[in-house]
Amino acid sequence: MKKEIGKVVLDYECYPGKDLYSDGDIEDTLLDIVKNNSEKEFNKIIFEKGDWAIMYHLSPLRANILNWYPIEKSESVLEIGSGCGAITSTLADKAGSVTCIDLSEKRSLINAYRNKDRDNITIKLGNFEKVEKTLTQKYDIITLIGVFEYGEAYISTQDPYLQFLKIIKKHLKKNGKIIIAIENKFGLKYWSGCQEDHFGGYFVGIENYIGKNGVKTFSKEGITGIIEEAGFMSHEFYYPYPDYKFADTIYSDYRLPMPGELRNNMRNFDRQRMVFFDETKVFNNIIEENLFPLYSNSFLIIIKEGADANE
Repeated sequence: MKKEIGKVVLDYECYPGKDLYSDGDIEDTLLDIVKNNSEKEFNKIIFEKGDWAIMYHLSPLRANILNWYPIEKSESVLEIGSGCGAITSTLADKAGSVTCIDLSEKRSLINAYRNKDRDNITIKLGNFEKVEKTLTQKYDIITLIGVFEYGEAYISTQDPYLQFLKIIKKHLKKNGKIIIAIENKFGLKYWSGCQEDHFGGYFVGIENYIGKNGVKTFSKEGITGIIEEAGFMSHEFYYPYPDYKFADTIYSDYRLPMPGELRNNMRNFDRQRMVFFDETKVFNNIIEENLFPLYSNSFLIIIKEGADANE
């Protein structure tokens, strides 16, 4: 079964018949907003509502993570975990086609309504493990923006994160790229008193998610090991600041931050936090000791040369 919202196609072939993941009633509010307002009005609504979920899903700042990245109109994109479409519109404006995968019908409807005038988006509903088996093409770019950490919840193997990458690799064109945005479990903000993004609570990631299941983030060394074990030998790290969700600067190993630049450290909109030390001063010390990549709050990783094994 397929359905059209404006020019966006929703494919229900793998949809289980009910949403297994939801943020609750706020999703109805989000659907009402995107049905009755243009993208240009979102900032005003965010300001008026003062709600974290509305800001998180609708803020145009979410696109900063990828609006700088070169994507050609000749290229196809697979967006895994497209959610309410925070990144989808940016991908669609850049690429020739965007195929989205998401488990939630409600979130996919939000995505479709906010992009109803874009004619190059198809949203496939259902669990990734089932949907990926129906994919008939390979893609130039595959994105996991705030998604890779959920591999444990959706990939039913003993080593879900490694298997996640191996599955994705099958759908990547030769010389294609996988783009991952994810929190660094050793990000400085978690030492300084921020709660863990997915479970809440202090030091949950630093203490290695003891007693927690379904979601995990990684250190730079940890995620590099998974990438390399999956057979990807070429990858580049970028460092979104303050984090990947609302980045205002993207650093890289070619241009790391300088002492005094990281002063915007109190942007915690989702949960209460403690302040154990002056993060700017600590960042300055970390930068001077050449340790910033280990303590960046988030990573943006461009993985290349993943398709060689497909030949």
